[in-house]
Amino acid sequence: MKKIAWITDTAAQLDDVFIKQHDVFVLPLSVVFADGTFRESVDLTQEEFYDKLRTAKVSPKTSQPAIGEMLALYDKLQADGYDLAIAVHLSSGLSGTFESAQSAAKMTDFKVYPIDSKIGSFPMVKMIEIGEELFAKGKEVEEVVATIQGMTARSHLSFIPSSLNQLHKSGRVSGTQTFLSNILNIKLVITFVDGITVMKEKVRSNKRAKNNVMSALRTDMAAGAVPEVAAIHCNNAADAELWKNELQQEFPALKVEVVALSVCVGVHAGEGTTGLSWVAY
Repeated sequence: MKKIAWITDTAAQLDDVFIKQHDVFVLPLSVVFADGTFRESVDLTQEEFYDKLRTAKVSPKTSQPAIGEMLALYDKLQADGYDLAIAVHLSSGLSGTFESAQSAAKMTDFKVYPIDSKIGSFPMVKMIEIGEELFAKGKEVEEVVATIQGMTARSHLSFIPSSLNQLHKSGRVSGTQTFLSNILNIKLVITFVDGITVMKEKVRSNKRAKNNVMSALRTDMAAGAVPEVAAIHCNNAADAELWKNELQQEFPALKVEVVALSVCVGVHAGEGTTGLSWVAY
């Protein structure tokens, strides 16, 4: 039986138990503030990031792992006796991490299968879980990779920024749009479409925004295709817990967990953001 390593980045936000259970190696994304570059989950906790974000005069930037860091990991895995690795990375529509992994894989004789998740967060976790289940059933690596790639079209993630202030600071919306949205309580629903984030809806009130996200989930739930949902958030676990409770009232059999988004999402969406994510089967 081959010894297989899983590689991902901090967009997946894996906990220590999952990392050890599934033999996962995590490459950190970085946040670049005026006073330096900080690796997510290594140099900077979620709490420290949002503390810095609130006081930052210039909006931070994000950066991907360096190819050299990837190559060093591949060399270590080969030296440790792994036969191959599958690397599930943040959408190439948001980060160059996947492209770097492709380039790095060509520069080593260690076999690496880079996969563009075309999304972030919770679905990346499910891709690794499903892959592990397939290997346990004796499936070959090519079939596992193909199955995970197929999951990208059935993965959903939509979120609602608490305000447009951080989107304005990061250059995503204009000052006029931000001002009007704050005055009129306009909420944006942002979702992943073919690997990139797009503004799905612009509505009045958070309730209407949440109903918009819920409509897509209800469609998949009606087909009996969603066993689990993540209530996602940017440093707003309290509101994510409320959404979790609402989901469980409407769908008593549904498994719902609260998941913090990568701080790299927080750089653009801002503190207070909430949303939902799931994979349809």
